[in-house]
Amino acid sequence: MEAVSDGAFRATISDRWNALGDRPNGGYLLAVALQALARVLPFPDPLTVAAFYLRPTAPGPIEIRTEVARVGRRVATGEARLVQGGIETVRAVATFTTLDAAAGRTLLLAERPDLPPPESTIDLVGGRSLPGISIVDRFEYRVPALPGWVRGQPTGDPRVQLWLRFRDGREPDALSLPLIVDALFPAVMELGEPGSSTLELSVHVRARPAPGWLACRVLTRHVIGGYHEEDFEVWDSRGTLVAQSRQLALLPSA
Repeated sequence: MEAVSDGAFRATISDRWNALGDRPNGGYLLAVALQALARVLPFPDPLTVAAFYLRPTAPGPIEIRTEVARVGRRVATGEARLVQGGIETVRAVATFTTLDAAAGRTLLLAERPDLPPPESTIDLVGGRSLPGISIVDRFEYRVPALPGWVRGQPTGDPRVQLWLRFRDGREPDALSLPLIVDALFPAVMELGEPGSSTLELSVHVRARPAPGWLACRVLTRHVIGGYHEEDFEVWDSRGTLVAQSRQLALLPSA
């Protein structure tokens, strides 16, 4: 990423993070926007993020235009817009903080997904590359049992629990979590759907993740008028909840 003027940056969107439909993954695009915001805001960690996907983004050159909305003692908020060919494709608003400095009451009323050890689970893609879905080459997905849609028999239960990590050995960090919450196949594929398109993605980053595998829980509970929500939790190797997200997505049939 290269700074071109005050608050504006230039970058290249890679085809190495493409998702269903052979388009750049939404979490990857959000990560690009957050990298720009990290350069203009005085705090290191994203705390809360909302991204709106306005139009498809293609691999190739892109401009990121940022604006600082407010800087306070503990948090700072800014906006980033991805512009390609003069047209805005993604808009993100994020508040940054220093997560290690957070202090106050902590109460968790849920637990990390109950999963077998990663070495006892199954590689979701069997180590294979999938044409047009290059993001699966970037991550390793380990599941207790193959989802029904993989076997051509969707279960009708759009809930998934799995282990996830970067395939190249890179350890997760706070800036990577908004990418990770969108790195899996849509849970509605267990309803027989071929996928879905994200319209809006909200992410709450709760802590900096420890090194190691991430335990993830994904579910959809409501499909209404062709739209569905998807909730995603990420727990690190210490059993700490490090990220939560919810997205609203559109089914292809709609």
